[in-house]
Amino acid sequence: MRIVQLIPGTGSFYCGSCLRDNTLGHALRRRGHDVQMVPLYLPFMLEEHEPEENKPIFLGGINMYLHQKAPIVARLPHWMLGWLDSPRLLRWASRRSDMTGAAELGDLTLSTLRGRRGRQAAEVDHLISWLRAEPQPDVILLSNAMLCGLVEPLTEQVRCPIVCTLQGEAPFLDSLPLSHRAQAWRLVRDQVQGVRRFIAVSRYYGDLMTDRLALRPDRVQVIHNGIELEDLPRPDSSPRDRRPTIGYLARLCADKGLHTLCDAFILLKKQPEFAGARLRVAGAMLKGDRPFVQQQRQKLRAAAVLDDVEILPNIERPAKIDLLSSLDVLSVPATYGESFGLYVLEALACGVPVVQPKHASFPELLEATGGGVLCAPDDAPSLAEAIALLLSDPDRARALGAAGCASVRDRFTADRMAREVEQMCIMLTSAPAAAAADPLPA
Repeated sequence: MRIVQLIPGTGSFYCGSCLRDNTLGHALRRRGHDVQMVPLYLPFMLEEHEPEENKPIFLGGINMYLHQKAPIVARLPHWMLGWLDSPRLLRWASRRSDMTGAAELGDLTLSTLRGRRGRQAAEVDHLISWLRAEPQPDVILLSNAMLCGLVEPLTEQVRCPIVCTLQGEAPFLDSLPLSHRAQAWRLVRDQVQGVRRFIAVSRYYGDLMTDRLALRPDRVQVIHNGIELEDLPRPDSSPRDRRPTIGYLARLCADKGLHTLCDAFILLKKQPEFAGARLRVAGAMLKGDRPFVQQQRQKLRAAAVLDDVEILPNIERPAKIDLLSSLDVLSVPATYGESFGLYVLEALACGVPVVQPKHASFPELLEATGGGVLCAPDDAPSLAEAIALLLSDPDRARALGAAGCASVRDRFTADRMAREVEQMCIMLTSAPAAAAADPLPA
């Protein structure tokens, strides 16, 4: 089967959705499919796999922005527009500006959601022309519903089933300026009606987006994310003679709840039995995150615990594995409706139990894996208490970690995820009866 994935890149930092999409693509290739992973906006930033050389980038971030701010840019020579899509230039630009944040992108987001009716119509046509020149795909996989502006031209020009993953749209759209938010949701809701099937990465998020996009429930299938396991170490059963270590592995921003974890750590350190505890924090840090991280440093310094905290921004995969191997418990107390949270799977795969807030996808993940405990959302005392219970009861912590490890390595693998996506694609492309009952939009 020939599958085309359209995946937004990030340019200079690791993003869970992008990593998930590329993991899926490589797992589908291992299952014998011809998979074309096409980067949009910015180049891929990958952990397990090297980005493919000479891969063209479509809807390039600089061109999209210039078309929005100065439509006359469409008259520039093709060679110049192509130069603006250079991966090296896009990576440089992404490191020096927040090209993926929602707050400053209201008008550009609305225009992009309109597809051919937006100011970036020439960029959309360039992508469609390239796809039409390539071998005909059997299925197109959209990374998320914010690519809905592509659905109509893809349906008209490429003529194959479109499958759209639901992951992370709601937090982004809800963070748009109030003047743009309702209109953006309306555009997405209208544009995605041409999608044949939707993949929700969790039941929680599938239910949320089914309601907010007014979808028929039978068009949405839950396929939990899976991860690559080959280089993730299994838990070490030998006794640990080290300081109790709490970990955090996500973007270093307020949305992921780093401030809540820092507050909880300060509370823990006031208890004599946890005086020797340390906190190891790692993840993507963008330019706009630096003031927030500095605030956390100042708070930890004022509480006289900064010497027991290690902050590791923008680490590579080997350093991430080293971090996970050093932890007794991990917590990313996200403040918003997280659609999944790959860091939960990564920690559990290494036998590290997790403490997560009792909202969004986390109750579902912990029920499915048995690998951790829940605490009250946005509540540092509740988080500190839950972490303290695990640190003070190593047997229970090891049992939770072992249960989570077994579950992730059995049920949350990249191959299982790919197999379920494969089955959906086969159903859409090879069953005439199903196609007749659910035709492509006219």
